[in-house]
Amino acid sequence: MSLKGKKIILGVTGSIAAYKSALLTRILVKAGAEVQIIMSASAFDFITPLTLATLSKRPVLSQFQKDDTGVWNNHVELGLWADLFLVAPISANTLAKFANGLCDNLLTATYLSARCPVMIAPAMDLDMYQHPSVLANIHKLESFGNILLDAESGELASGLSGQGRMMEPENILARIQEFFSGKSDFQGKKVLITMGPTQEALDPVRYISNHSSGKMGLALAHAFKGRGAEVYIVSGPISLTVNRCDFHWQDVKSAKEMYEKSLSIHREMDICVFAAAVADYGPAEVAPEKIKKNETSLVINLVKNVDIAASLGEKKRADQIHVGFALETENEVDNAKKKLAKKNFDIIVLNSMKESGAGFQLDTNKVRVFHASGLMVESKVAPKNQIANLILDQIKNIPVWV
Repeated sequence: MSLKGKKIILGVTGSIAAYKSALLTRILVKAGAEVQIIMSASAFDFITPLTLATLSKRPVLSQFQKDDTGVWNNHVELGLWADLFLVAPISANTLAKFANGLCDNLLTATYLSARCPVMIAPAMDLDMYQHPSVLANIHKLESFGNILLDAESGELASGLSGQGRMMEPENILARIQEFFSGKSDFQGKKVLITMGPTQEALDPVRYISNHSSGKMGLALAHAFKGRGAEVYIVSGPISLTVNRCDFHWQDVKSAKEMYEKSLSIHREMDICVFAAAVADYGPAEVAPEKIKKNETSLVINLVKNVDIAASLGEKKRADQIHVGFALETENEVDNAKKKLAKKNFDIIVLNSMKESGAGFQLDTNKVRVFHASGLMVESKVAPKNQIANLILDQIKNIPVWV
């Protein structure tokens, strides 16, 4: 989608991720947007105004007064000019200022004057990003209607690895294009999404689980919500930053709990997406006390868990849509097609552990979507938010879609 005619204020704050603002500026301008950059004083330590002014083709603003002319940069006019106020990266310091109405520079003053939608893309080290005060400020800003472009996971400037990297510029562009596209093709639809892993307790301390992060499920939730749906989420334990108030959210741990919560609302749903990585087996008995390390080996008797998708597939109405996921390591297509039929799915999304850029914990994915009708669509490696919208587009190709 072209951004021609869209006016975007890009705020840049003091973070090592400020170097990404150069590429972000370039691709926004290339997409047709008019970009006005406002830098905080600390951002000057990470990237020069000359670089950003050259790429944006507009003078970079940072002070209330323009040079020594006595003319001021009017934050009120700037706030009225923009169609979108984007701050990328936004530091913990500026997050706190925005959340609490502090106004000590041109960027914060323009934020408080802005009448347009606001997007924030945090960037900081993983421990800072998970600090209760930072999370509280993020949730507070979301409660104001600000749109969070959640930090991505990967290697950080500190040398640590985890969530805290500013969303990549290409992914930010995709979110902005989605925002301006104004799609509401799922308006009035109720959608159930199961997501994340399940945890099957061995004793009060240990459990059986898997590497699912919930990122694909959350990307789908945002895509459905962005396109007008009312989204119900039943989630296993995840560590992602998310404003649960945006959805009808239920946290669960075990497969049994996930099934019971899903069953209780299944009848009301128009679309059900089974994106959770549910443990196939759980302990036959849960030890009441922590299992001690006494012997050289330990035998645990496992029993099959309820198959949530198959069980609800048996209760599926003719006008309901069920979407499944498969992660295979061998005979991928055959196994996916067997699940498609066995579990009464309308479509199944096949992931592969063998594909570079696809699998657990990553911010990208590559999928093949198989329809019960025989249609197959394959994606390239792409950000999970783009994959999510591809899946939504495929749902609209299902014959029962109305």
